[in-house]
Amino acid sequence: MARIGIAGAGLAGRLAAWALARAGHHVEVVDPAAGPEPVFDGQGAAAFSAAGMLSPLAEQDGAGPGKAALIAAWGWRSIALWPCIAAALRRPPRLSLEGSLLLAHGPDRASAQRALARIDGAEALDQVALRGLEPALAAATARGLHAWLLPGEGLISPVDALMALHDEAPGVRWHWGRHATRVAPGQLTLDDDGRIDCDWAIDMRGLGAREAITLRGVRGETVWLDLPGHGLRRPLRLLHPRHRVYLVPRDERQIVVGASEIESEDRSPVSLQSAVELMAAAHSVLPALGEARILRLDRNLRPATLDHLPHCHCEPGLIRLNGLYRHGWLLAPARVDALLREAGLPSLDSTHANPTR
Repeated sequence: MARIGIAGAGLAGRLAAWALARAGHHVEVVDPAAGPEPVFDGQGAAAFSAAGMLSPLAEQDGAGPGKAALIAAWGWRSIALWPCIAAALRRPPRLSLEGSLLLAHGPDRASAQRALARIDGAEALDQVALRGLEPALAAATARGLHAWLLPGEGLISPVDALMALHDEAPGVRWHWGRHATRVAPGQLTLDDDGRIDCDWAIDMRGLGAREAITLRGVRGETVWLDLPGHGLRRPLRLLHPRHRVYLVPRDERQIVVGASEIESEDRSPVSLQSAVELMAAAHSVLPALGEARILRLDRNLRPATLDHLPHCHCEPGLIRLNGLYRHGWLLAPARVDALLREAGLPSLDSTHANPTR
């Protein structure tokens, strides 16, 4: 049995802790948050604020030359892993892989075509096919909404997944309200000059890892809406000349609306302009949202490297995974799994058959 020290209890940290604890290893996790639950104050784990889209095709838009293929390959690997992870949880989160939709209003079709040129696998839908897949979009379809299906993509419920990974990681010792100021092979140094000695130190601190690697924060903003019986089944992305706005059904009542990225490290509350632009774009796709109630305006910073690809490193006694950018839910399982395998530790899909309880 190995001793594992993990710095960071975001998505990657919880996935690693869950897999390693289920395999029987002694796991300790350090995180500055007050506890495992979300607080939505712009300071906690960015994974709680995410919409939970699993979009290896859509994320090719904006990935840049040479990166799109990596994002897609890692994304499909994660999509293969998520059902295995969910099946192993006693309280599995909502997971749907029915595809996602790209949408564009008539005047924006030329802009949309430029984005589509960077996306492999999009299938154009006529109005009949679109209404068959998403009847809730009938009103917008009648006004000339254009749509493309991205098959195989999907969504996961972030809050439920994060809480299940925490609650069902057997025997993990969680150190809440503590900072790991340095992560080195076989050792976590803590903010009170304490330390955790271990066989493997795992650095998954997000922006907290700036002392070790170059990272920047990219702001993301979301509006959480309540509309009973909204009828959406799939994630939607509205292709717009200025915005990439998405709508993600959380359940039969809630929808999360957000914008992909804002180049800012501002953690202050969502501005009036941002909220109005997000909600106006969402309303243009789903007019019924005019009757929705605003549950929450949320924001957070997502850790990004200079090239927008995750920083992955493995050497004896040390694993680092940081800088997942806007791709956390899409890439974390694949990257965690690959690093655990490289270290010779139990991977995400190697602990399901005979978990240690």
